[in-house]
Amino acid sequence: MVRLRPDSPLLFDIVQRPDFSFETSARAEGLWPVAGMDEAGRGPLAGPVVAAAVVLDPDNIPPGLDDSKRLSHAQREALFERVLSAARAVGISSVCAESIDAGDIRKASLEAMRRAVCALSVQPKLALADGRDVPPGLPCLGRALVKGDQRSQSIAAASIVAKVMRDRMMADCGRIHAQYGFEIHMGYATARHRTAIKAHGPVKRLHRISFAPFRRAQGEE
Repeated sequence: MVRLRPDSPLLFDIVQRPDFSFETSARAEGLWPVAGMDEAGRGPLAGPVVAAAVVLDPDNIPPGLDDSKRLSHAQREALFERVLSAARAVGISSVCAESIDAGDIRKASLEAMRRAVCALSVQPKLALADGRDVPPGLPCLGRALVKGDQRSQSIAAASIVAKVMRDRMMADCGRIHAQYGFEIHMGYATARHRTAIKAHGPVKRLHRISFAPFRRAQGEE
């Protein structure tokens, strides 16, 4: 008789932590330096999508690198500073809401990652991308890693840099447009954000008019 599930399930989930094995294997293939790239801000209703590319120093990797979503705000801020001081190169780029509306968020995310790699002061021979897609037009070979920010320390570092930079940009937006609370929700579709949109309308060049809530509202009008 075939058992469909084990009689004794694990008492806890095994959490995967990123390491440097993908980068080490690439180096053995002659593909060095290696950059990790990731983006932040695909889902919000407002603000840019921000991407980062990071070339880590294998002899000086900041401890504690992980998927930015699994870190607290304080941990991200501390690691952000460590990555900037320890990495061989860091590139940062963004694609604004208007450009997202002109195409789509997937294309905008890939373009932001491409620009981040191009902004590196050290030219990589391989760029590792978080997800299933390799950004087109890279100046080097690209490889995609599903859940890469939980598997590769270079991608994890990029995810932290992109997240912190975007959060800071949205906090600045919050100081300018205080009624929306961008510094709290970072542009995501929280109840407070949706209420502010209903009361004040979308902010030109900041809200993503192509996203569903705005499309529905335009259809009703």
